[in-house]
Amino acid sequence: MAMNESNLICLKCNCKLEYENTNMYYMEYKLAEKFLRCPVCKQVYIPEEIALGKMVEVEESLEDK
Repeated sequence: MAMNESNLICLKCNCKLEYENTNMYYMEYKLAEKFLRCPVCKQVYIPEEIALGKMVEVEESLEDK
């Protein structure tokens, strides 16, 4: 991991992000994991490996249908 995720803050709320169990839905696919979230506005930080890994896999599998 190139970035130190423990120091990330929400730009909107200026709060430190905290790990929280999160259900995310992306193109009919449910992803339930612990993600960093803002405790105030609930925005979720999606790490690059998820965005370029699991989410790309979902897109490709749906395109094949």
